[in-house]
Amino acid sequence: MDMEFAACFGFTKKEDYVNELNNRFSAETTENFLRFLIKDFGENIALSSSLGPEDQVLTDMMVKINKNSRIFTLDTGRLFPETYSLLDRTNIHFGIKIRVYFPDLHNIEEMVSSEGVNLFYENIEKRKLCCRFRKLEPLSRAFAGLEAWVCGLRREQSVTRHDMKLVEWDNANNLIKINPLINWTEKQVWEYIHKHGVPYNTLHDSGFPSIGCQPCTRAVKKGDDARSGRWWWESPEHRECGLHKK
Repeated sequence: MDMEFAACFGFTKKEDYVNELNNRFSAETTENFLRFLIKDFGENIALSSSLGPEDQVLTDMMVKINKNSRIFTLDTGRLFPETYSLLDRTNIHFGIKIRVYFPDLHNIEEMVSSEGVNLFYENIEKRKLCCRFRKLEPLSRAFAGLEAWVCGLRREQSVTRHDMKLVEWDNANNLIKINPLINWTEKQVWEYIHKHGVPYNTLHDSGFPSIGCQPCTRAVKKGDDARSGRWWWESPEHRECGLHKK
């Protein structure tokens, strides 16, 4: 790996490596950047897919580069039927098996028993508790053994993502975080999907630009912020589950 990153221990050196990647690939094509990452990190890099349109684009690119690219998703237990259908269609379309991580059964049992099945509507603390058990805990297991993770964040998606970069140091998870589509527009994403025949969630055709757990997602009006249908009862700056904090 460039700069022998695995042997670097201080935050400064990790930050330097992140800066190098940003400078080196800021003007490079997404495909070439992914090709470099897959070659450089090997089995120590994975795509964390929510099966959103951006993640479907990245899946298409990564599988074309290396059919054995590591891709995983989180099943929170509260997803839409259309999302489960897309998971099957994606595996069949690409001839792959996306690894699925589930929440810890005992954590969910205790949480629901003590706080109720729809606790997330009560306040932000309980909503974050639900996200922690259903998303963050299984994500930490998915990260085991990785040095870098790829995700489909785009800067224009919401106010919470305006300052994100192509490559970042994820201090919370001690990993390099790669955002290959950070500068892409929604139009570019959908043009790629239609051009390459990439499967996508049919809910997107019914006013759902961003899709998460069924109780926490609703359709939005055309022209509304893409994330406005997620946790709509909270203020915009809180509409993240905790996966993308630094």
